[in-house]
Amino acid sequence: MVLASALLEILRRPTSGFDVMMELMMFAVPLWIAVVIGVLVGWSWKPRWAAAHFDAKDDQHRNNHSNSETTLFQQFSDSIPSFSSLKFQLPAFNFAGGVSDSSSDKVDSGSPSSSSNVESSSLLDERDLKHIRRLTEETDGGPVWIQMMNRSTNNMSYQAWRRDPETGPPQYRSRTVYENATPEIVRDFFWDDEFRLKWDDMLLHAETLEESSATGTMVVQWVRKFPFFCSDREYIIGRRIWKSGDAYYCVTKGVPYAAVPRRQKPRRVDLYYSSWCIRPVESSKDGRLTACEVLLFHHEDMGIPWEIAKLGVRQGMWGAVKKIDPGLRAYQNYRSSGATLSPSAVMAQVNTKVSPDYLKLLESSSDDAASSEIDGTLSPPEKPSFRGNIPRYLVVGGAVALACTLDHGLLTKAVIFGVARRFANMGKQRL
Repeated sequence: MVLASALLEILRRPTSGFDVMMELMMFAVPLWIAVVIGVLVGWSWKPRWAAAHFDAKDDQHRNNHSNSETTLFQQFSDSIPSFSSLKFQLPAFNFAGGVSDSSSDKVDSGSPSSSSNVESSSLLDERDLKHIRRLTEETDGGPVWIQMMNRSTNNMSYQAWRRDPETGPPQYRSRTVYENATPEIVRDFFWDDEFRLKWDDMLLHAETLEESSATGTMVVQWVRKFPFFCSDREYIIGRRIWKSGDAYYCVTKGVPYAAVPRRQKPRRVDLYYSSWCIRPVESSKDGRLTACEVLLFHHEDMGIPWEIAKLGVRQGMWGAVKKIDPGLRAYQNYRSSGATLSPSAVMAQVNTKVSPDYLKLLESSSDDAASSEIDGTLSPPEKPSFRGNIPRYLVVGGAVALACTLDHGLLTKAVIFGVARRFANMGKQRL
């Protein structure tokens, strides 16, 4: 209403056409300044999911043109900065979608590739074992864990912690104790993708891409459901199991895999780490060594703002965890019936054995690579952004012009200046 009144007042003034045009231009210039500032600010502080969507579009555009056929428009679009988002949550906390059965959406791999490809790529090695060992013993030097939950049922007890590193998504640690379960059954249960499809309703597709019969290393492809407002997510996961004494160290993490090209949907999650230490513990019921402890360490960046992701984890964690125990009991019955082991369950029994003494020596050895390179929290190189090129005075100056144009009242100006101050402060802080 304020804009309409101001415009009518200009048109009603008894001036020449030239004067009217000049006043209309004076009227419109501050508005355009405000629009330009809004676009720049919106670009600078756009949410990660929007940034990642732009990256996917950008990648698709580049793949559709060869270097020799690069157009002027592509050169311009490539010069615009795009922001990669680190990609949170526990394994079963993704939320509906589907997987296309068309040949373009699936890998025509037939049977898994030969083991030599996996071994030569060194996807998982002793550095990964050392990292999960330090996580298990809480000697990794990371931030302090903050307890989130402590729940139990008749057959299991569950505790969960979270910590927020300086870079990367929130990290989660949980301790689950399953009564009347052996570490070997629990190990096979978490590795058995064929059976997981029966109890994990978030998993849409699971396929083994490569495997090594010598080390048990595997490369698998997962597609998980996400909320209706997000596309489903694709994971290319490398995994391997080490055995030391009665404990199993099961490492899974996102790995690069050029044989499976990226697609717009489902969107690939690059930053993914989910690993377990599985070992026998005393039962809380009779004190015998008949229970199994599972220490889980998990983090990933799905392209959702981390604060929203943390809220989703807190709200959905216990509901998701409670679904695991019935799945485990069904798996125990399935195995006791003498059913044939699935290929992934067979691979779960191919473990690299290390002595406890060697594991302690490995844990105390000096780092030969940054731990962030092992758990995937290494931040990608920063891409150029407009954030540092928009000084605070530009935002505040635009707000001044907008406030003076829209209204002479104090209330409107106070609101506009308050919003401008908030944007300016946000520019100084890292979102």
